Amino acid sequence: MLLSVALLAEAVNPAPAGRVLASASTREEIDRTEREKDDLEEELGKTQDNLDNLEGHRDSLKKELDYLNTQLSEVVANLEELERQIEEKEQEIADTQDMLAKARATEEWQYASMVAIVRCMYERQEDSYLTALLTATSLSDLLNKADNIERVVAYEQRMLQEYKENRILIEEQEARLQAERTELENLQTQAEEERNKVSGLIGRTSESIAKYASQISSEEQKALDYEAQIKQKEEDLEYLRKKLAEEIALSQAAANGVWRDISEVTFAEGDRHLLANLIYCEAGGEPYEGQLAVASVVINRVLSSKFPDSVVGVIYQNKQFSPVASGRLALALSSDLATDRCYQAADEAMSGINNIGSCVFFRTPIEGLTGINIGGHVFY
Repeated sequence: MLLSVALLAEAVNPAPAGRVLASASTREEIDRTEREKDDLEEELGKTQDNLDNLEGHRDSLKKELDYLNTQLSEVVANLEELERQIEEKEQEIADTQDMLAKARATEEWQYASMVAIVRCMYERQEDSYLTALLTATSLSDLLNKADNIERVVAYEQRMLQEYKENRILIEEQEARLQAERTELENLQTQAEEERNKVSGLIGRTSESIAKYASQISSEEQKALDYEAQIKQKEEDLEYLRKKLAEEIALSQAAANGVWRDISEVTFAEGDRHLLANLIYCEAGGEPYEGQLAVASVVINRVLSSKFPDSVVGVIYQNKQFSPVASGRLALALSSDLATDRCYQAADEAMSGINNIGSCVFFRTPIEGLTGINIGGHVFY
């Protein structure tokens, strides 16, 4: 592909599609547009790489979110099961406490009953233990009465002991149930902490996914913008290459066309000042031979039938010299920035001195373009 290097003014003020540039500015516009297209394609590549990276992060986060949601579901299910078990355990404790209250009441009743019986046996004369023994009619009757009294007392004591043991068992059961409830409550606390932790992770992961989604959307829009700009640059290049081909054809036609002699040209007042400042803008940093060559291009156009027949007409011909369009020439003219060497080149060119033959265009050298190379320009 041909073309490289662009003027600073043209790089700062890109030409829109359809802009017609001639001579050096057209080739420089092509070079600038190609460079901008390459830059856009590079930026598009970076954007697409970044987009792929963002999408990879997003997809990883989505997988992580799916895992966290599954984990949260398990934690919530476990928490619900623990809450159910705690409810059951609390009901068991309540039932046990009710049983314990009844057992204690029964034990107290049994104890009171036994005390009453014993008191009755020893305090009431008519049916006391001693009276019963003394009133026995025989040894056999005495033994029977003693045995009956002993069985009554033993029964009452046995019943009291059973109630005590039952109460102790119920108390142990209550203690065990309380311990189990405490353990379940600890597990519930742990499950709630885990749920809160997972919920927090889900929230942060969702926020990250949303952030990546926003960045992806932004990068996608950037990619679309770059693609649109690249398409526009391709359209610009197609037009500019066509225009460049027309310029080369015009240069050849000018070389083969009708030319006036320098003696036939009448220069207007101010032409010298105008030409010297254009030389300053186009070749102020070039060697003298390059400055004279630029001046010769202007005079060659004045002499050629393919261009305007005056210095003013040539320089201000629509979109022919970039310093005119950028305003640099106007600034140079307002302060007369042209150097003595620029004025010398203008004077020699206006006198007929020419170091480039019939060339009517110039630009920075590019591959594939042949001509006369002087300094930083090729003349053709």
